[in-house]
Amino acid sequence: METSIKDGSLDKEDLKVKRLKTKGTELEEFDSVFSYLVEGLVKQGRQHKEISAAVDWFKEVCLYNVPFGKKTRGLSVVMAFKRIHTNANENEIRQARILGWCIEWLQAFFLVADDVMDKSITRRGKPCWYKKEDVALIAVNDAVYLENCVYAILRRHFKQEDYYTDVVDLFHETTMQTITGQCLDLVTSPETCINFDEFTLERFTAIAKWKTAFYSFYLPVALAMYMAGIKDTATHEAAKEIFLKMGVFFQVQDDFLDCYGDPAVMGKIGTDIQDNKCSWLIVQALSRVTPEQRQTLEENYGQPEEDKVLNVKAVYKVLDLEQLYQDYEEKSYREIIQDIQSFKGQIPKEVFTDFVSKIYKRNK
Repeated sequence: METSIKDGSLDKEDLKVKRLKTKGTELEEFDSVFSYLVEGLVKQGRQHKEISAAVDWFKEVCLYNVPFGKKTRGLSVVMAFKRIHTNANENEIRQARILGWCIEWLQAFFLVADDVMDKSITRRGKPCWYKKEDVALIAVNDAVYLENCVYAILRRHFKQEDYYTDVVDLFHETTMQTITGQCLDLVTSPETCINFDEFTLERFTAIAKWKTAFYSFYLPVALAMYMAGIKDTATHEAAKEIFLKMGVFFQVQDDFLDCYGDPAVMGKIGTDIQDNKCSWLIVQALSRVTPEQRQTLEENYGQPEEDKVLNVKAVYKVLDLEQLYQDYEEKSYREIIQDIQSFKGQIPKEVFTDFVSKIYKRNK
């Protein structure tokens, strides 16, 4: 079933069908590859008996941290590849699934490290990896291991492919972009002080672009494009421009859900207020507050106490940031659809609308 674009919007029934279709079919096929990849990593490590204790530990690192996310990024490689290469055989599709899992390993690396830096409590409905009693700061080494799994898997399964160098370079480039965004996030929101002068829309957008958009949106499609033999710069750059806009849109959603989402649905407890994050909500609040409201935010933002968090949320409520977000979501959605309609390149527009169907009106 093709996704239809009608008067600048996606048909809502199409969105529902696409979500169900992805859940009921490709997700099962995608999940079936995971244990095979883990066993490959374990087998490689067990060639050296003296590191067997480390191999056993690392297997648990993978099993705990990699397979329990929404898998949106990994699945997107497969869905994009199928859209671009409509005659792909089963072996090629399996290769796309393996590339998708490489993104999931990369995501696990980012999250394990990020949770340590942010002192987060839960991730994907479980205690963060570093919060486990026998792990603690061993998680730093484990995060590095998860990153290197990406290249071990690529070397084993793709070294013979003519696009091998392209995908290895892309993963390295994307990792650099993401850790740059993480750095920008951390230096903008230090634990030691609050400087609301740094909390601008421009800074928020830069953090969202570099920390989230490149690896969450452009990376999956770029991998599919390289697999399909599409290397021309013009198509990659045009696609990247749209996907970076989607990434910023996605981060705004994330910030909203951190404050207003249901932890039981999201699988984590939001801590942006306590962590002094330069989130979309605080940026919007600071552009609308009275002097008295700003003082309240300055006295309560970035503090761990629950009553102070509630004081910040009370200001958000008076400013009606929930409605502001709803308006933003609709406006941004329509702008992205217009960009998709105007796209000219070697990949079908459904590659973009597949992404829109996954993120529009999401609740986790």
